[in-house]
Amino acid sequence: MFFPLRGVWRPRGEPHLLTHAGVVGALILFSGCTVGPDYVRPATVAPEAYKEMSGWKVAEPRAEIARGAWWEIYDDPQLNTLEDQVNISNQDIAVAEAQFREARALVQAARAGYFPTAATGVAYTHSRGSANVGPARSPAETISDYLLSGNVSWELDLWGRIRRTVESSRASAQASAADLEGIRLSAQAELAQDYFQLCALDAQKELLQQTVAAYERLLVLTKNRYARGVASRADVLQAETQLKSTQAQALDLGVQRAQLEHAVAVLVGKPPSVFAIPVTPLAKTPPPVPVAVPSELLERRPDIAAAERRVAAANAQIGVAVAAFYPTVTLSGLGGFQSSHRDNWLIWPSRVWAVGGALSETVFDGGLRRAQTDQAWAAYEATVASYRGTVLTGFQEVEDNLAALRILEEEARVQDEAVQAAQQSVTVSTNQYKAGIVDHLALLVVETIALNNERTAIDIRGRRMTACVLLIKALGGGWKLSDLPSTDS
Repeated sequence: MFFPLRGVWRPRGEPHLLTHAGVVGALILFSGCTVGPDYVRPATVAPEAYKEMSGWKVAEPRAEIARGAWWEIYDDPQLNTLEDQVNISNQDIAVAEAQFREARALVQAARAGYFPTAATGVAYTHSRGSANVGPARSPAETISDYLLSGNVSWELDLWGRIRRTVESSRASAQASAADLEGIRLSAQAELAQDYFQLCALDAQKELLQQTVAAYERLLVLTKNRYARGVASRADVLQAETQLKSTQAQALDLGVQRAQLEHAVAVLVGKPPSVFAIPVTPLAKTPPPVPVAVPSELLERRPDIAAAERRVAAANAQIGVAVAAFYPTVTLSGLGGFQSSHRDNWLIWPSRVWAVGGALSETVFDGGLRRAQTDQAWAAYEATVASYRGTVLTGFQEVEDNLAALRILEEEARVQDEAVQAAQQSVTVSTNQYKAGIVDHLALLVVETIALNNERTAIDIRGRRMTACVLLIKALGGGWKLSDLPSTDS
């Protein structure tokens, strides 16, 4: 919209009106103010130290977790290969990456508001007027109109509406980038957990297969003793029952292993039918994990960074809402050639131009702008609460897994002692059984206790590895806030 001011020919040495308008517009633009609150990161409560760090073994040397490849801390080539495939083929990561590109494009779209909008066009009309319209009626006339024009429109950002929109879009794009890294970290951590659980099942199956072999030898011994009349038929049946039950337990592990293998296949972007993980019994214990002071957690978790960036985006939207209370100023210009005859259309005397400006202000909207401002403030306060909640959850997850690792380490030590005692008991009871001092039922009880204790020890080992993975994830997996795209990107 513009106020047309048609001009006449001016000498080349005299400034054009469009030049005046451009200079004035630039001065107004740079002298404008930005309304709305400037962003300040919300305060959060960070403890001086983790409660569960008491007695924690600090990693030596004090190196940080590998940036982008934290799983290498486990020194497992097969895990390294699988994690590399997650970065390439995981579909959740692909979705998040596309969403980040979408958010980045929205930043460019918002920036376009800084610049004028220019358009050009060609029009031709052939019309006949009514002879019965107008004060002096005359015979109807048929006329043609040829028009080649270009127009420019520029909204001056006097109150910072466009600047706040760009600020909000930038913060949203950074939040999307942090979301991408959060999803990547979650997929990587989930794969590591599934992998170590699968390895723990392989270790249990290996134990059960060794136990089945021992039970088969015991069954042969019992049958021989029965043949000599030393053992009863009940002893043979008990030995057979013990053997078959253990074989069934070994087979049952196949269900869980297959499901974990299928889950890993999906994480690396492959159909389960064409994917397999070799049998890999778990023999590792958790490596030392470097744990920084709690205040650094705000810089290391992508979900916290995403929540904080959303607060910044919501803060900028308050400025956009406040800017609606102020007038809008638009500069416009039009130029081109117009004629009723094609032969003299594109000649200098056929030129037309107009420049102008418009100022508009809403004087009554039924409370719409006030409601939109209140909405923007409420949305901001909601993101602040969400940010602080995310920070608290981050501290909780670190404490949870520090406690889990500490307690499970102690439990593993006690359980290993129980396994050693149970194995010694089996050795003693087996010799007594061979010597006829105890019956088969007593030996069966001791062997069952030993097997259960050994399976429990393997289960604890797997839980320790899972807790270690979750601790690294809770610490941000080696990610840092500096990994976010800059505000200029």
